[in-house]
Parts: sequence; structure tokens; C-alpha cells
Amino acid sequence: MNNCLPHNNQPLDTETLPSVLARIHEEVVTEYGKGKVADYIPALQQVDPKQFGMALRTVDGEEFYVGQAETNFSIQSVSKLFALMLALEIVGDDVWRRVGREPSGMRFNSLLLLESEGGIPRNPFINAGAIVISDIIATHSSIPSKRIEDFIASLSGNKNNRVDSKVAAGEKATGFLNTAIANLLKAMGNLHGDVDHTLECYFKQCAITMNCIDLVRATECLANRGNSTFQTGEHKPVADKRINSLMLMCGLYDAVGNFAYNVGLPAKSGVSGGIVAVAPGQYTVSVWSPELDHYGNSVLGQLALEKLTIYTKTSIF
Repeated sequence: MNNCLPHNNQPLDTETLPSVLARIHEEVVTEYGKGKVADYIPALQQVDPKQFGMALRTVDGEEFYVGQAETNFSIQSVSKLFALMLALEIVGDDVWRRVGREPSGMRFNSLLLLESEGGIPRNPFINAGAIVISDIIATHSSIPSKRIEDFIASLSGNKNNRVDSKVAAGEKATGFLNTAIANLLKAMGNLHGDVDHTLECYFKQCAITMNCIDLVRATECLANRGNSTFQTGEHKPVADKRINSLMLMCGLYDAVGNFAYNVGLPAKSGVSGGIVAVAPGQYTVSVWSPELDHYGNSVLGQLALEKLTIYTKTSIF
């Protein structure tokens, strides 16, 4: 299992994991109050900020979790990871004709680079890039949001990973900046379908609900060379170095450098407070805690992942 580990890494000791996760839980909850919930999406404003869940799944199928790991939340930008996997399944490397693979160094919802770089978003995880990915899915699907739901459910094994219609409606009602991004993409020739149809797909994918356990199962293929215990149907997710490298470089927006320095794992975050991370060849891990830092990433989630890689010595570096 661990024959491809970096030389400065070490195999995961699963016997100690329950106590490690319990220790992390005990330590991070003392940090409540150091962030704020997202205030620009109505449903997220109402979430109890003092919650923390964490789940870990090894490539051998062992699962460990603490706190509110079974509590459902809208995955928000974590959905961009699954949407990218689906778009690559649909059109392959043609994705990269319309989206780049470089860090943006700017806010996830910035318009500046999009305008100055000819309508080609820097990467598929900033909002502009994710909207292009949604456009790819929407123009190749009869019911785009259902196709994304079904794809995620096929990876997690949980058919209840579905769109929360209340959250989606709130995103649509307040998504003025995303609407501006979509219209700019359309004006610059990089949105091929109807703007409203694409945005509906985007808002709904962000409103899909999962929990920490669902997330570690759905991303198992990223740690296990494409193998997925829960995968159903004929999906063949793109699960090689390309996805993990993009998460490492772009998964936490303009805080990705600090995250790589402190945690050292490929990861993808969302403004609902979720983060999913991958230790290739070893495990997937997800955390959820709604309080965010000023970059839009979970305060407790980042701290928990930093402690995990320190205590287990499983950073990729």
C-alpha cells in the first residue's frame, strides 16, 4: 500500500488514529470564535458556528471520525472538485482549452484576471473557472444538476447527496457577482450555453449536501489510484496526479501557499466550512467547521489538518 510514499513520509498507524482524532478534536474546539460564518449566502448565516466534524478513510477501507462528522452541510466550492472530475469524464482534455491550471493569487470571485487574460480563468476552482466547468456539464446534459448529483452519489455511495433547494434558491437570489462573472465569460466567448441555465447548474451544485463521511468516501479514488469502493455505474473518475496537483496548487485559493506550508496535502475547501484533503496512497480526510478566516477557509478545519499531518507525519513533503 505504501510503496509509493515520499521518503520523508511514513505509513499511517491506524491503531493510534482514534486517539489522534480525539486529541485533535479536543484541541481545536478551544479555538471557536476566531472566524465568522459566511454572511453572503442566507442559509449559511443561520448555521450554528460552534460545530466541528472530522472523518478519515484509509485506502484499506478503515474509517475513523469524531465530532459532527455525520452532520450534513452544503458543500459549496468542494463541489468544484467533483464537477471537474465529471467534466473531464465528459470532454477529456478539451477542458483545458477553456480553463487554465495555474494558481490565481486573487480572491476566488475576482473579475480582474478574467478580463485581463482574455476570458480564460486561471484554474477550475476559482468561481470563473468553475462556472466554465458548469457550462461544459450543462451543455452536455439534459438535467445538469441531476447529473452532478448522480455522479457524486456514485462516488460516495449515498443516494441522499442531493441539492438543498433552499440553499440553491438563496445562492441564486444573492449571486450577483457570479452572475457578473458568467455574463463576462459569455461576452468574451467562453460560455457556450445560456447564462441562466449555466448559473442554475452552478448554484445547485454548490448546494449539494454531504457530510464528512460522505466526502472521504467520494474522494477515495484520489488516494487509491482511481479505485473506489462505493463507485456505482460506469463512471471512470479521472483520479491521477492531475486532480491532486490542482488541489495542491489551487484548492484553497489565495491561501493555498500557507496551507501547503502548514498542512502539506492536496485539498479543496468551501465557504460552508468544509475541507477535503488527500494523502496519496494512504487516506482521504475531511473536516467541517463553519467559522471562516478572511480567505474563506475553515479556521478549525485548517488547524485540524495541520495537527493531523504533524501527529501522523503524513504530509506529502
